Amino acid sequence: MAAKKTETESKKKTIKHAPGADLESRLADLGQDVWHTIEGGDSPLIEIPVRGLSNVSWDKKTNTLKLGEKLLKRNFLNTAHSRKFMQTMLVAAYCYKHLLKPNLHGSQRDLYYALKRTLANSDENTFDDQRESDPCIVDLEVTLETLRERLHVSAAPKGRVVGPATIEDRGDTIRWDKMGSGGWAIPSNVEDIRFKDVSADYLLAVEKDAAFERLNEDKFWEKQNCILLTAGGQFSRGARRIIQRISREHKLPVYVLTDADGYGWYIYSVIKFGSMALAHASTQIATPEAQFIGVTLTDVEKHGLQKYTIKAEAEDLKRTKEIMQYPWFQRAEWQKELKKALETQRKAEIEALSSKGLQYITKTYLPQKIADKDFLP
Repeated sequence: MAAKKTETESKKKTIKHAPGADLESRLADLGQDVWHTIEGGDSPLIEIPVRGLSNVSWDKKTNTLKLGEKLLKRNFLNTAHSRKFMQTMLVAAYCYKHLLKPNLHGSQRDLYYALKRTLANSDENTFDDQRESDPCIVDLEVTLETLRERLHVSAAPKGRVVGPATIEDRGDTIRWDKMGSGGWAIPSNVEDIRFKDVSADYLLAVEKDAAFERLNEDKFWEKQNCILLTAGGQFSRGARRIIQRISREHKLPVYVLTDADGYGWYIYSVIKFGSMALAHASTQIATPEAQFIGVTLTDVEKHGLQKYTIKAEAEDLKRTKEIMQYPWFQRAEWQKELKKALETQRKAEIEALSSKGLQYITKTYLPQKIADKDFLP
């Protein structure tokens, strides 16, 4: 990971660490490479995969976004790189010494405050705000080919789940079908969770908290024998990882329910294909097997919801046009749906279904869509 070259960008080389090497060893190797380079009288540098759009592509074989082979060389003696180099090494040392070694977990906020200070005999801070430390964590996980959570760095938890499944979480046995009206809160780090029993027929990922509440109160998960999961908007990494694990480890179909608008379609895209910002982690958090159950603009016509659509704003249309150009949305079914959105300049929220009655979504809409296998791929 360290070398003597001075180029800012290059092609990816063979990874130095063995695939099975533990993270403590990889971090130790990173530090030793830098130390040996200094001892040799050269400027230390770190090679970090470029995370920009120019280095992201769609892999048709895996049906996910992936990171390319371009590398950014962060050189300590380059004045444009020295501050970021110092910050990256501080984050790496913290993960090694204070998290992995003692087997403790800390939040991104913890890490920021632990490392923020003014350097001796100067007015220079190690970090001015958390917007500087967070990208260093991502740089580190990309460089080490791991997940932030495996470095024991956690973000704020987000998401809830309910349904016929039993897990073990750090020694506690938890039944997702016995969590009352709120459901089980999905933690940021789900790597240590062990699934003891999953008897569901499928998993339904729901964009909105309000729709989750309706489905949960109606015991949709019990009547349909499914796992119901929400993240209240864009799905967190922990929620996406849970979805992928259930899909992979228990072979459950995954259906995604969002609004019929650019934002909802993008949420589906991130669950299924991964995101450009986290292309390096797609193989670990994306679920290519996921299918879109709705809401669609075709459903609006089929269920007589024309009076309950909303005028699409300029930002909605812009996002729709962007999604329409994505290589992974070129299937005829999706192009038809996206064109309809642009032609009508309308969008529909999940709540439009409530115009047919509060329980229409649980008693008619979803059961019918699932029985007919009426999904968008």
